[in-house]
Amino acid sequence: MPASLPDLHRFLTSVHPYDAIPAEELARLVEAFELHKFSAGQQVYGFGDALEGLYLIHSGQIEIRDENDVPVSLLGVRNSFGERGLIRDGHAATTARALEETVLLLLPKMAFETLIETNDAARRFFDRSRAPRPKSNDLATSRVEELMTRNPISCAPDTTVQQAARMMRDKRIAALCVTEGDQLVGILSVRDLAGRVLADAMALDTPANQVMTVGPLTLPPSAIGSDVLHAMMERKISHIPICESGRLIGMVSQTDLTRFQAVSSGELVSQIVHADTAEDMAIVTARIPQLLVQLVGAGNRHEVVTRLITDVADTATRRLLMLAEEKLGPPPVPYLWLACGSQGRQEQTGVSDQDNCLFLDDTVTDDQMPYFTALAQFVCDGLNTCGYVYCPGDMMATNPKWCQPLRVWRDYFHRWITQPDPMAQMLASVMFDLRPIGGTLSLFNDLQRETLIKASANSIFVAHMVGNSLKHTPPLGLLRGFATIRSGDHKNSLDLKHNGVVPVVDLGRIYALMGQIEPVNTRARLELAGGAGGLSLSGARDLLDAYDLIAETRLAHQARQVRRGDVPDNYMEPAELSDLERSHLRNAFVVIKSLQSALGHSRSVGG
Repeated sequence: MPASLPDLHRFLTSVHPYDAIPAEELARLVEAFELHKFSAGQQVYGFGDALEGLYLIHSGQIEIRDENDVPVSLLGVRNSFGERGLIRDGHAATTARALEETVLLLLPKMAFETLIETNDAARRFFDRSRAPRPKSNDLATSRVEELMTRNPISCAPDTTVQQAARMMRDKRIAALCVTEGDQLVGILSVRDLAGRVLADAMALDTPANQVMTVGPLTLPPSAIGSDVLHAMMERKISHIPICESGRLIGMVSQTDLTRFQAVSSGELVSQIVHADTAEDMAIVTARIPQLLVQLVGAGNRHEVVTRLITDVADTATRRLLMLAEEKLGPPPVPYLWLACGSQGRQEQTGVSDQDNCLFLDDTVTDDQMPYFTALAQFVCDGLNTCGYVYCPGDMMATNPKWCQPLRVWRDYFHRWITQPDPMAQMLASVMFDLRPIGGTLSLFNDLQRETLIKASANSIFVAHMVGNSLKHTPPLGLLRGFATIRSGDHKNSLDLKHNGVVPVVDLGRIYALMGQIEPVNTRARLELAGGAGGLSLSGARDLLDAYDLIAETRLAHQARQVRRGDVPDNYMEPAELSDLERSHLRNAFVVIKSLQSALGHSRSVGG
């Protein structure tokens, strides 16, 4: 235990965010702290208790349990607790108990509120709610690493000018970087070839280093677009190599700048609408990773990014349906193409497969079914060509089971609800995320409303769905860490999809079922569920904040991968994050685990 104020001051300077507080402010804060001792087994506070303030562990261990008495954290020296309840409504969202002789430092409630109001570092650390972020789609303020072409084409100094010219022709570029190893020594452009080689009738075997521009202007990846624009205008150049510690890592050309400004969801949608083949569309959808980088870099919220990316998939689907009808002729009966999964929820990222189905008018005959078999094959093949790979579980309209008249679909949902075996639970979970994409919308509207009413009234079905939704758990280690993947290609990583986003998606689906909420987008479901779908208003706010943080962490991870030239995925090593980011991410996982526990508890009580 600190014996004096100087001892307490030294202790606080070893704890974030107090280490970032100005000296004079910290000196005043030290005087506000109170010392409290707790014996082994003694409760610090219980769930729902009015909190006296923020607790900081000086020595000992504290166990944190949720409202259903399920352990969620084991905290040690320098860990804080109680902030979530303080910021929310002043009441404890958990129960805290000492596991051994423990000394706590208590920052009274008023002092804590003053701290987060006046100190940015403290506010960022303790307040996990979603803060507004500056948004910019301006080329001039975008970082060069978001604009540049990575791994630019290069040649050795002794490459002949004829070989260099052929490389430029074959790669359809206007400049080559001249390198020795990974060090840039010059740049050779089409203008150099015309102005120096052709104009002076130099031999075709002249080495590149005799005509290249030596020591060209370079910029670091941290530069911004305006640096590029100004340099190009001032020096009348069209290419700038990007180097880091002397090592060539990229190139920015005038073409890159034009492409960056053109990469918008609206531009991609427009190009798809006018495409005549799936191959033409694939050229457009190949730019989705760059669209993701640009949207994330501009500060867009995750639901905006995923909505705009999904819009591209929706447009590609509708265009393929139109091309299919042009090839096969008019449909013999009305139909409706629907998407489920991430496309259905409008939550696609840089990694997406396809999940879809067909509803057919009840007047369809057996003789007419081959038309829809051919239509489904045409569209699913086209989507696969565009990068939306075939569903590994065959949840596609090409599967005869998922290409059926409306009466069969009604029977499917009736059986899933009245006979909820494990397969029925899985299928119902997928199909509760259906969203119409193209065709006759009236084939779905009545079925959706009827199904929600019947499903929410069947307590056995709801209980089974709750159980199914709890199979994906957040990756929490008890000792204030993460439970990372233990083996395989992604060892020591977090699966931000199946252990991060999916648990929230599952919760949102259950709350929508309980509250008969029609939207299928996860964030829309959670917003409407607060107070209406088995979720309290405060619980909804906490879960929304947790979901936002996890979803945006996932997108930021994918954007970093694309900028590195890697294929985006959902596996992130915790080391990619700062200590502050890891702390916030873990707290988001704790919120999810607590709400899963509450849902599981209500299910067991109800059963």
